[in-house]
Amino acid sequence: MFSLALRDDARLAPLEVWHAEEFADHMDRAREHIRPWVGAAFVTNDVDGARATLARYAERQARDGARLYGIWHSDVLVGGVMFIDFQAGAGWCEIGCWLEPGAEGQGLITPACSALVDWAFARRGLHRAEWHCRADNQRSAAVAKRLGMTLEGVRREAWPYGGTRHDKQVWAVLATEWTPGGP
Repeated sequence: MFSLALRDDARLAPLEVWHAEEFADHMDRAREHIRPWVGAAFVTNDVDGARATLARYAERQARDGARLYGIWHSDVLVGGVMFIDFQAGAGWCEIGCWLEPGAEGQGLITPACSALVDWAFARRGLHRAEWHCRADNQRSAAVAKRLGMTLEGVRREAWPYGGTRHDKQVWAVLATEWTPGGP
C-alpha cells in the first residue's frame, strides 16, 4: 500500500474496506459538518454503513471508476479526497473532498487534490478534471481556485438538500493548463 506525505504529520493513502471502523469514527466527528456539501449516500451512521460505502467505492475502483483516499493527520483519519467519477475512456474525472471541522484550515486538501489531478493527467492520460460544488460553498470553490480551475458555469437549482434546491458550480482544469506538481 502506498502513502504520500502531505507534510510531516499528515499523509494521503487509499481508504479501503478494512478502514470501516476508523471511517465510522471519523464520520461521527464529521457527519453534520459535511452533510450539506456531499452526496447523501456518502454520509454513514455506523460501521456497517461505513463498510458499505467503502465497499461501493472499492467495487467502482475495480472497474476503473471512482476511488477514495483518506487523509490522516497525526495518524487519525480526518477527511479525504476522491474521484467521484472517473471516465478514463472519455478522458475526464470529477474530484471532491471532505474534512472534519477540526482539520479545516491546515493546508491538507489542496496538496491532496493536487496529487489526484497529477495522477489523472500524468499517469492516466486524462484530458480534464472537474470540481462540482454548491454555489454557496465558498471553502470548496476556494479549493477549485487554488487548483487553478476555471469556473465554467452554474447549474441552477441542481443540488437538492433539506427540501431546498441549490445552485451548483462546475469548475475544471485541462491537462494542457495543469502544471505538474500542482499550483
